Amino acid sequence: HGHKAVLLVGGATGLIGDPDGKNEERGLADPGEITKNTEAITAQYRRLFAGSKFEVVNNKDWLHDMHYLDFLRDIGKHVPMRQMLAREFVQTRLGEEGSGISYAEFSYVLIQAYDFLRLYEDKGVTLQLCGSDQWGNSVAGVDLIRRKTGKEAHVYASPLVVNKATGRKFGKTEEGAIWLDPYKTTPTQFYQFWMNVDDEGVADYLKIYTELDKNTIEDILDKQKKDPGSRIAQRSLAREVTELVHGADEAKLAEAVTEFLTGRTPIGKAGKETLERIRREIPNARTSETGSVIEVLVATGLAASNTEARRLLAGNAVSVNGHKVDRETFEADDFQGGRLLLRRGKAFKDSALVELT
Repeated sequence: HGHKAVLLVGGATGLIGDPDGKNEERGLADPGEITKNTEAITAQYRRLFAGSKFEVVNNKDWLHDMHYLDFLRDIGKHVPMRQMLAREFVQTRLGEEGSGISYAEFSYVLIQAYDFLRLYEDKGVTLQLCGSDQWGNSVAGVDLIRRKTGKEAHVYASPLVVNKATGRKFGKTEEGAIWLDPYKTTPTQFYQFWMNVDDEGVADYLKIYTELDKNTIEDILDKQKKDPGSRIAQRSLAREVTELVHGADEAKLAEAVTEFLTGRTPIGKAGKETLERIRREIPNARTSETGSVIEVLVATGLAASNTEARRLLAGNAVSVNGHKVDRETFEADDFQGGRLLLRRGKAFKDSALVELT
């Protein structure tokens, strides 16, 4: 829409940590780790928004060498204590059942407010975009700009994305979080996360996380409604988001790997590149045509012991290429092109690639 985006990384704020929404004091992060993280986030910005008009800034650049007395006189003087004490998380932490709050975390809002002021003065930024959990910190910046300059600035807050099935937000500190960094969450794991989202939330995720137009999304959802088993909505979502984050080649490979792991495509048809990716994604082992199923279950971590392996077999919880087995040895017909997929239970993440020696 003709605006210039200024994308902020928190090389300074990361050293303190935002206390909002936290019931306990955060541990202080290692400065070296913060520097590493800001560099990684900057690289992700540049990859995700390549071709767009934007600038990346780091608040460490203006906060690192700022003198404490200057900060108190220039910023602290313009921030009412009543406003800071009224924050919900402060009230909670200072209440009878609260864990208390340090001066460092209490002052975090001042730093974020100052960020907005600096961006307003140095870059002409008049609109800050944030998640709804950052509303208080962002509005503090609007108030600081008004008190310091007499000018007007704005905040656009969007709701946090919440998993409707669990009621939990999408966030990096949440259990089961996925990462943009391929070394933290591989493209295949990333793709599979979106493949596994529930039917209740998939429509929202298509609208939020993809660039598909309204008509295309409606068409996908209509097909999903007519044939829920096809999971066309999840498949479209996984493909689109993985391509946005990791590129078309990685998305195509992740989709191919998932097809094999889910049994939709026989493992014997896997090509060299796909097979190599599968080896990196799941445990693998080698055996003979009549090798021990029990030994392979234990060697790949699908069972903790021989006893558990036998219990899984007896409980009909082990499958070879999607077919349940209760025998303790493999057979020659199990192998497709010299390989098979061994699985414990229903989740394809609990699979192992078994190849002939």
